[in-house]
Amino acid sequence: MSVVTSRLTRGQERRICSMFGHARLSLIYKASIHGYYNAYFHNKCNQQGPTLTVAYNNSGFIFGAYISKDYAQTGQNIVDEKAFLFSFDEKEHNPEPYRVTSGTGQYSFTDANTGPNFGSLVFLYNDTDSVYSNPGNFFNFDPIKMHGNDLQLIECEVYRVEECSALLSKPWRNVQWNPERRKFLMDNITSWKACHISVNQARVLLVGPVGAGKSSFFNSVYSVFKGHVKIQANTGTAGTSLTTQFRTYSIRNCSGKPLPIVLCDTMGMEHGLNAGLDIDDFTSILKGNVPDRYQFNPSMPMQETTPGFRKSVAEKDKIHCVAYVIDSSKVKLLPDRMIEKFAAFRRKANLLGIPQVVLMTKVDEACPLVAEDLKNVYSSKNLEGMMREVAAQLGLSMSAVIPVKNYSQEFELDPLTDILLLNAVIQMLRMAESYFDDLTQD
Repeated sequence: MSVVTSRLTRGQERRICSMFGHARLSLIYKASIHGYYNAYFHNKCNQQGPTLTVAYNNSGFIFGAYISKDYAQTGQNIVDEKAFLFSFDEKEHNPEPYRVTSGTGQYSFTDANTGPNFGSLVFLYNDTDSVYSNPGNFFNFDPIKMHGNDLQLIECEVYRVEECSALLSKPWRNVQWNPERRKFLMDNITSWKACHISVNQARVLLVGPVGAGKSSFFNSVYSVFKGHVKIQANTGTAGTSLTTQFRTYSIRNCSGKPLPIVLCDTMGMEHGLNAGLDIDDFTSILKGNVPDRYQFNPSMPMQETTPGFRKSVAEKDKIHCVAYVIDSSKVKLLPDRMIEKFAAFRRKANLLGIPQVVLMTKVDEACPLVAEDLKNVYSSKNLEGMMREVAAQLGLSMSAVIPVKNYSQEFELDPLTDILLLNAVIQMLRMAESYFDDLTQD
């Protein structure tokens, strides 16, 4: 597994969210990926706050339950007056979801060692891809409307339900969102010079899971300086990396002058064995041994005897800053092995004295309030929490975590999107400056 994605369509998610108000669903468990086992469900879903269980069957029903309280495996029956069961069909014949609540003061779920257990509906029943149905126990419903009497599941997902209506009273970073600031940032980037005599361009390596937006970030920055949306690096959402070569991209402004930064793209990280970017290849890239357009071999990292291996390395060939690219909407879905791989990469970069930042992409997909107005990016409690979590997982300070929105489906540039992208480039150049400062001190 490299990418964990929701089975819900955007339309289906909107129908479900209409039952909560202004909320966002964050996928934390997917049975087809994590396993149809109660223990795996609890490992992912305990102490997550309000959650929504969503099940799918071959009859086209999407059904499940919402609870506002934590799973904690207390062994107790729990009263939750906000809890409800729901159902609708994939073909959307019925515009409104079928919604069932328990009576006032009645139990809503059993907080035990089972799968999601709502009395009358028990998912992952006996560690299988099925649901136990017994209308009248906690909830009373029509089984035909609920699941069409089809109790075999083709998928079961659990989402954390996050309140998105709250904004911080004051943004936790101050950003100017006017055209003058956009021009100031572009001018600063264009005029930047490395404080090292043999280096004209800072080299920044983009590293992250498949589909996080590495190549899209380059395309977006490239577009800002070209004056319109352009695509040069391949992008997509394939389950395995579309980037199979090491690529170095020099960006030129509208006048054709190269910018003082080179963005280096590589194959995506995957947590499986012999899959994705290897730690040895990562090290070779950092040291400057890997030439542009080198074709990666996932089963065999680059060796000194590999054709193309650069033995004579100048400072301009090395990496001066590493940017870890992470999809904001999938922070909770990073597998343990992926986090371990990030930690290994961090240790290697630290040993070589290379500063690092995190690019949090797709912020508009992570928070509806940010999708409505990008200026809310530093006021969203939801995003701030995600960024703090990523900083803690990777062992970086919050100042090194930078939210961005890439261009993906737009035809025209947006000034607010540009300012976020340009701020990210400025931070990368500042990190590269600290790398060069250390060289001069040595």
